[in-house]
Amino acid sequence: MKVQPAAYLRTTLPLDLSQLKLLDSGRYHSIWLPDHMVSFWPDSIWSPEFTDLATVSPSPHRHLDAMAVAAAAAVLTENVPLVTSVVDTVRRHPALLAQSALTIDHLAKGRFVLGLGSGETENIVPYGFDFTKPVSRFEEALRVIRLLWDSDGPVDFDGRFYHLHHARLDTEPYEGATPDIWIGASGPRTLDIVGRYADGWWPTGAWNPDDYGQKLATVRASAERAGRDPMAITPCYIQVCLIGRDDAALAEIVDAPLVKAFLLQVSAELLRSLGYEHPMGENWRGYQDIDPSTLTRERIVEFLARVDPEAILAVVPHGTPKQVAQVIKDYVDAGLRVPKILDYGGMAGLSYSAASADNVRDVEDELLALCGDVR
Repeated sequence: MKVQPAAYLRTTLPLDLSQLKLLDSGRYHSIWLPDHMVSFWPDSIWSPEFTDLATVSPSPHRHLDAMAVAAAAAVLTENVPLVTSVVDTVRRHPALLAQSALTIDHLAKGRFVLGLGSGETENIVPYGFDFTKPVSRFEEALRVIRLLWDSDGPVDFDGRFYHLHHARLDTEPYEGATPDIWIGASGPRTLDIVGRYADGWWPTGAWNPDDYGQKLATVRASAERAGRDPMAITPCYIQVCLIGRDDAALAEIVDAPLVKAFLLQVSAELLRSLGYEHPMGENWRGYQDIDPSTLTRERIVEFLARVDPEAILAVVPHGTPKQVAQVIKDYVDAGLRVPKILDYGGMAGLSYSAASADNVRDVEDELLALCGDVR
């Protein structure tokens, strides 16, 4: 397949569906819809003291249900696939996911992709959901979804987490084809699951092209062992980057509190491998440890004071659109085919947020020029 970028449709308030016509024009491989209850940014620094973004939005957590927004987008578009990026299998029962996916796929006339993951702490633990054994639960949920889609009548299933007794899902797939399933995964067990179940894949962490290529090779080896076509799995990636038009702009971006807070999503282990100490301590696990409501102002202020801007730049591709495009091309050389370019520089403030969409389009144009006819 050729290299083609994906687009995001924000699933936060205020919801803007007016851009769907542009996103449906053929420029993008697919539209990805994030699914969260809360964001990664701590409540304690979402205030005018730290960012002028707080002057236009009272909270960073004004999230809408991605499946519901996907249904709306399905009837407002005609061409581009719609992908949840990603729905977890903890907050929604797999039988509900199976039915909802078929529903949206009928609305989209076969363009819906069910993007799934095993879950993240901030969306699950505060709400009282059981988050034990998330990978085992995730694989069992996949089995249930496939079972309901593939069975002609009532089914029984007696698993560790889910139990079906004479359960049925008689809604036939749109034109006889069930929705594709894409999976967000990075660990050895979940990469193996991707190879056995998925039609597409994003790593939830791949910090350089070699790492991406190794994870993709693991996915393809698993698919081959399962008797599946390894090259039929779409290789995707959400490429976080910092786009600045010059060095002065980049220096201002990387010093912004919300941009510094990106390191909360990065593990201490990764930073150590790059020669840096993590501001949250040597045992910080990254996004798995984030609970925005419990990260107090005192702790975050201390964290911000300890952030080394060079540590951020060591983790996140940065620079002009041309420079960022060259880094993403290295991922393409490692096997990536559908990148979503996510400019974290937009979190530096209102002026940078206003320029972010144009910066991303410039990176996309530069990347496509570099890739040419790469397939």
